[in-house]
Amino acid sequence: MFSQEPRCLYRANQLGEVICQLRFPEILTIAANAPVAFQEAIRRDFPQYSARQETPAPKISGTPGNLKLENQPSTINYQFVSADGVWRVNLTSQFISLACSRYTCWEDFAKKLDKPLVAFIKTYQPAYFERVGLRYLNFISRKDLKLEGTPFSELFNSIYLGPLADEEINEAGSARCSIDAELTIRGGCRLKLHAGPGLIKRNNQPDQEVKFIFDQDLFMPGQVPVNMSAGALQTLHSQAFSIFRGAITDTLHDAMEPEAI
Repeated sequence: MFSQEPRCLYRANQLGEVICQLRFPEILTIAANAPVAFQEAIRRDFPQYSARQETPAPKISGTPGNLKLENQPSTINYQFVSADGVWRVNLTSQFISLACSRYTCWEDFAKKLDKPLVAFIKTYQPAYFERVGLRYLNFISRKDLKLEGTPFSELFNSIYLGPLADEEINEAGSARCSIDAELTIRGGCRLKLHAGPGLIKRNNQPDQEVKFIFDQDLFMPGQVPVNMSAGALQTLHSQAFSIFRGAITDTLHDAMEPEAI
């Protein structure tokens, strides 16, 4: 599952979005008051502001035969976006996140995260983080990589293909052939993984090309001390490349134009 090859950068990476999210025990001040001081600290890098009221899905409680739906309280999601629209910070009373739709490398991402994370810690002083997460959403396009006509079975190792690993299965005639797993991996991390072909949307319009979705949601559970959050993210990041490289074949690796770091 894990590749031992040294980390590289892909000039033609297929990342649709990279998201870092840190969850913390609820801070009511964030919901009760607009985050004025927080915005002022990051406004130069994230000048576009919006806020929306969100209502979570009802919670199911009770026992079999006596289940109940409990409505959850709504929360305000504050959003701060860079001038070019590539970077997005979201803040609620329970989490802060940074998302990037044009990822280049971990070093650039970590640098961009530094200012909002420091501003959040200084402004709201969370006791600890309940979950530190890093998510990589890859949408592998054979068209973009000039691999049209190449079956996914030649691009991904069989463990990630499900039924598509069987030569007798017709890829074009398969409506749904994905795998979903949640695993404990090295370094005290957990991984939620989705892998398989599917259609995605671009600008709210369905993309007609079937892509291979490789969605890694890596996270550190439990009480992570605030001063160890950067180290936790570094640990998660170090797992992500070895998992992805271990999942793909040399054919896909070469098509994404790797370059040494």
